[in-house]
Amino acid sequence: MFRHSIRTFVVGLCALTAATPAATAVARTVPDGRQQATRAAAPAVHARTLADLATTMKGEAFAYASYDLFAAEAGREAHPAVGRLFRDTARTELNEHFREAATLAGTVGSNAANLRESINGETYEHQVMYRGFAAQARADGDRAAAGLFTEIAADEGRHRDAYRTALKVVTTGHGTVPAPPKAAVVPVPAGPPKVKAARTKANLDTAMHGEALAHAKYRLFAAHARQTGDTALARLFQGTADVELHEHFAGEAVLAGLVRTTKANLRKAIAGEHHEATVLYPGFAKRAAAVGDTTAARYFRDTAADEAKHEAAFRKALNKLG
Repeated sequence: MFRHSIRTFVVGLCALTAATPAATAVARTVPDGRQQATRAAAPAVHARTLADLATTMKGEAFAYASYDLFAAEAGREAHPAVGRLFRDTARTELNEHFREAATLAGTVGSNAANLRESINGETYEHQVMYRGFAAQARADGDRAAAGLFTEIAADEGRHRDAYRTALKVVTTGHGTVPAPPKAAVVPVPAGPPKVKAARTKANLDTAMHGEALAHAKYRLFAAHARQTGDTALARLFQGTADVELHEHFAGEAVLAGLVRTTKANLRKAIAGEHHEATVLYPGFAKRAAAVGDTTAARYFRDTAADEAKHEAAFRKALNKLG
């Protein structure tokens, strides 16, 4: 996280601790001509299919982030088999479902295009979303949430500034890509929500989905930067991805009461997988097929089948717990 000072934000059982940026950075002096291109060409898909793919990516990224926390709670409760199930399913959601949807949507472009998209997202979160959420939480009496939203807004501004600097380096071949931020991992214990207003709870849900999506996308952008030989940019994207997941998402999850007992977490996972397997993805598949997006339709059908298997595995695990 890019910070000018270190300060601690305490919420219930967890502390959201800031970290100063590393002092080192890697200089670039030779431009990579490949980075002058705009976003890579993606398979032509209908606008409605693109919207459904965007919904899919957000949901799969959120499932990954949530299941990772559920796995940790299962470990704390001495349910190692359930922990492995959550962890393995999380990897499928991120490394298969999210990645395949991102490919169909043409999410990854050139390094310059990826930076521009990231700058736009961080600017919105810094200037609009989190400031608005903080004001609403303050008005509703949720002071802890207001403080967290304010802190994250400042972080996103620093992320934006780092990406702007990196974009100048990528497009000109001169200068230094900023060092990556370092995530201060926030523990997420099981517990109820620590906010009272329905509006704050809804804003936390929106924020968590956004942070999970940013984490997953930045991982893809980091992989692309690495493939093009820009290791400094890869480290910047990966470090920022870690902050989005391990600080921002985690801090919001504590306030939202995302993690409960392992039995409750399994029930929540079962409900989500059932909806995706029987309603969401079959509906997306039908819409994609209707407009001639056969590859996307096949992806949605295959993903629905996967989610049905996940539901069955979670049900079996819940039954074993009694």
